[in-house]
Amino acid sequence: MSNIEPHVEHFEYVFLGGGKGGKTLAMELAQAGKRVAVIERGMIGGSCINVACIPTKALIQNARVAHVRRHAPANDDGSPRHATNMAEVTRNVRSVVAGLVEVNHKAFIASGMELVLGTGHFIAPRKIQVRMNEGPERVIEGERVFINTGTTAAIPDVPGLRDAQPLTHVEALQLESLPEHLIVIGGGYIGLEMAQAFWRLGSKVTLIQEAPRVAMREDEDVAAEIQAALTEEGIDLRVGVAPVSVSGLSGQGVTLELANGERVTGSHVLVAAGRTPVTKGLGLEAAGVDVDARGFIKVDERLATSAANTWAIGEVAGTPMFTHASFDDYRVLKSQLAGGNLTTNDRIIPYALFIEPELGRIGLNEADAKARGIEVRVAKIPLAVVPRARTNGATKGFMKVLVDAHSDQILGFAMLGTNAGDVVTAVQMAMLGKLPYTAVRDAIIGHPLMSEGLNILFSKVPPRANGQ
Repeated sequence: MSNIEPHVEHFEYVFLGGGKGGKTLAMELAQAGKRVAVIERGMIGGSCINVACIPTKALIQNARVAHVRRHAPANDDGSPRHATNMAEVTRNVRSVVAGLVEVNHKAFIASGMELVLGTGHFIAPRKIQVRMNEGPERVIEGERVFINTGTTAAIPDVPGLRDAQPLTHVEALQLESLPEHLIVIGGGYIGLEMAQAFWRLGSKVTLIQEAPRVAMREDEDVAAEIQAALTEEGIDLRVGVAPVSVSGLSGQGVTLELANGERVTGSHVLVAAGRTPVTKGLGLEAAGVDVDARGFIKVDERLATSAANTWAIGEVAGTPMFTHASFDDYRVLKSQLAGGNLTTNDRIIPYALFIEPELGRIGLNEADAKARGIEVRVAKIPLAVVPRARTNGATKGFMKVLVDAHSDQILGFAMLGTNAGDVVTAVQMAMLGKLPYTAVRDAIIGHPLMSEGLNILFSKVPPRANGQ
């Protein structure tokens, strides 16, 4: 065995992982003439493009089209549901992904960065050994290093579950045939989106949630509305019950024994029960980078780790698990490198759940406010009072706003209904501009738009306790 250390290649900036925040900063630095290397196992463009936001939303759109066709007046005769051609759906999804991967790859090359395709781990502070996908190992050292490795699906420690080789959303996006009966473990965002999408594509779906309701980060009224909508479609929801054992093999037949003594049998099982940071095997001890009890990298408000000139970006740093949040990490790091003072403190991050009815939310909800001891005024309207909801024939859902009890500051907003994520943006702009809720109440909003409901909602805000 040779004791000669491989040649060390030096770069000004090195990125371990190519997620949204990291790839954006890397390309910008390379375009500015800096010497930049991005080490990526092969998911060019990051998880959002390859296995997360983009392909799942493409799948959901295919499911939505199938649902509309199936419920067209000519077909609404009570006949059995017909399964969608899953191979065709998967080809559609792959086509969308391939196009964006190509766009990203070309942008990487055009920027002047060096794209290193392989698996890296630290062997010293800011020094990474890379097992190349093709070719001999390389050792790459950076003056500044950014860890951007993301997260992966967590598999609960249920006897027999790993042996059953469950799907995650990644494998679900590659299916060539439609599951006859899909069992989804987990009632969070991914589980809900996958459950409704596969139901609409033609699978029988059972969703199992250990917590007392789905969408546990949301208020009870939001969760109740979601559960009602999915149950009405035909999805079998089992909440407040946990699987205690699994037998069989996903794709060939699986049986789940539940804690309440019930048994659920299906053709496939999909796990959507949280995310695990990709930090094991990275050699973070050698890098001097600390992690917390769950394995996420510890960072400060500047995204700096415990090691000098080493930062973490996106989900692996505990940033909220949204691509747009990772992109804001890019803004923070860009500011820090330029000597600015932008940090992650006090960020207002909106998000959406892409089911029908769609959920959009920003800021505090009622549970958050209560936990923090913040007094609020709450207004809520059913979506049925919004003219556009009636013209769309989609009146399920509601809008809700939280306003500070002692001022007119908007603290939070939630909407269940068509275009909810887009309506949230209007409220977000008001919150960023620190406008009083009355400014939104009295704004001239086009008719008939879904956002016109904001006029109605904000007119229902109760007066302050002092009557002002």
